[in-house]
Amino acid sequence: MELIQNTPDISAYLAADEVIDHEHPRVRATAATLSADAPDAYTYAKAALEFVRDTIPHSQDAGDPRVTWRASDVLAQRTGICYAKAHALVALLRAEGIPAGLCYQKLEVIHGLVAVKLPGEERWARQDPRGNKPGVDAQFRLDREQLAFPARPECNELDLPVLFAEPHPVVLQCLREAVDRPHLWQTLPTDL
Repeated sequence: MELIQNTPDISAYLAADEVIDHEHPRVRATAATLSADAPDAYTYAKAALEFVRDTIPHSQDAGDPRVTWRASDVLAQRTGICYAKAHALVALLRAEGIPAGLCYQKLEVIHGLVAVKLPGEERWARQDPRGNKPGVDAQFRLDREQLAFPARPECNELDLPVLFAEPHPVVLQCLREAVDRPHLWQTLPTDL
C-alpha cells in the first residue's frame, strides 16, 4: 500500500513532541540498549518492533486496566493498546534518526500501525507492534506486509492511506479521556 504523507517535510517524521517523546531518558536508554546489537538501521528497526511487540503486552490481551499514550509511559509501565504501542515504536525509531509515522486501519474499530522509511528504501513500510497471540502473527518485513489484521474489504475494512507525523487527534483524545481500559474499549473510534 502506498502511503500519503500528511506533511511533505520528512523532518516532521523525526520530531519529538508530548506523545512521541523520544528525547525522554527512558526512550533514549531503551534505544541505546537496542542499538548496541544493531549494526544498521534495518537491524535496529526490526529489533525495535520486536521489542515493543513482544515485551510490552497489549493491555486487552493481558487484562491490564491501565491506559498509556505517551511513548515513555508505555515503556515505563510496559502496557498499552495498539495506538500506545505504536507511539512507543515511533519514538524508538526516531530516537535513532529513522523516519517513522503513524497510520491506521479501519477495522471494527480504528487500529494503529507504524510506517518506517529506512535508508535506501523508496517507500514507507507499514509495521504492526500490536503483539502476537494465537491467530495473530505480525512480523517486521519490507518485502511485503505482515500485519496483525489484514483489512478485509468484504467486511467494509480498509487500510487508511494517510501517514501522520503525530497521532491523529481523535485517537489521542480517546486515549487521554479514558479512565481505564474498559472505559477506553467503549470509546474506541470507529472512523477518522
